[in-house]
Amino acid sequence: MKFALRHWLAAAMLPLMFAQPAFAQTPAPAAAPAPAYDGPMYVVSYIETAPAAAAKTRSMLAAFAKSARKESGNTAFIALQRVGEPNFFTVLEAWKDKDAQVAHVGAAGTRAFRDGLEPMLRAPYDERPHMALAAQPLKAAAKSAVYVVTHVDIVPTSKDLGIDLNKTLAEAARAEPGAISFDLWQQGSRPNHLTLVEAWKDRKSLDTHNSADAVKTYRGKFASISGSPYDIRVFRAID
Repeated sequence: MKFALRHWLAAAMLPLMFAQPAFAQTPAPAAAPAPAYDGPMYVVSYIETAPAAAAKTRSMLAAFAKSARKESGNTAFIALQRVGEPNFFTVLEAWKDKDAQVAHVGAAGTRAFRDGLEPMLRAPYDERPHMALAAQPLKAAAKSAVYVVTHVDIVPTSKDLGIDLNKTLAEAARAEPGAISFDLWQQGSRPNHLTLVEAWKDRKSLDTHNSADAVKTYRGKFASISGSPYDIRVFRAID
């Protein structure tokens, strides 16, 4: 009888021995969502046309840029043509906020421009909205200036390190001789994708910058966390 009682008590205590405290089973509270971005919107658009259509595209872009600058909420609209490859174009836009940028995309003038461009394209119109990371207000430089637009792809697990490296580069580059602007933008849909937007007094100033020890150090550190080849593209404004 005593033996049976001991076994009965042991069996009764077993669930209590392995029970977890109630507080240990309570799921951790969800992290607070990041605050919504309500600053200025920047857009980088890439256009590739048939070589024979380069001159016509340039003319259309010049007229479109002039018109877009008059739209409500626009603070800059710069149309660029790639040096050495005249059928490649890039458009840099700055808008007061997201609403102004969305209104521009839906405007009749924008639709007409893109419809007219469509037959000449080799690839779809590639429009990428951005937020400011380390940026000053976008402004057009003198006609003699050269622009650089570099797409920066960071391995997602190293996003924060990559952003820090590019912020440091941008801040240092602004102090270099011949630098007009050097800004860092972040894509809204893919936060590990950035764009460096540079303007230099002339090509010599740009070449000096790219050969500087600070840039070599940056390229060396960034290489191991880059998700694609580092692709520097040089442009001049067309209007």
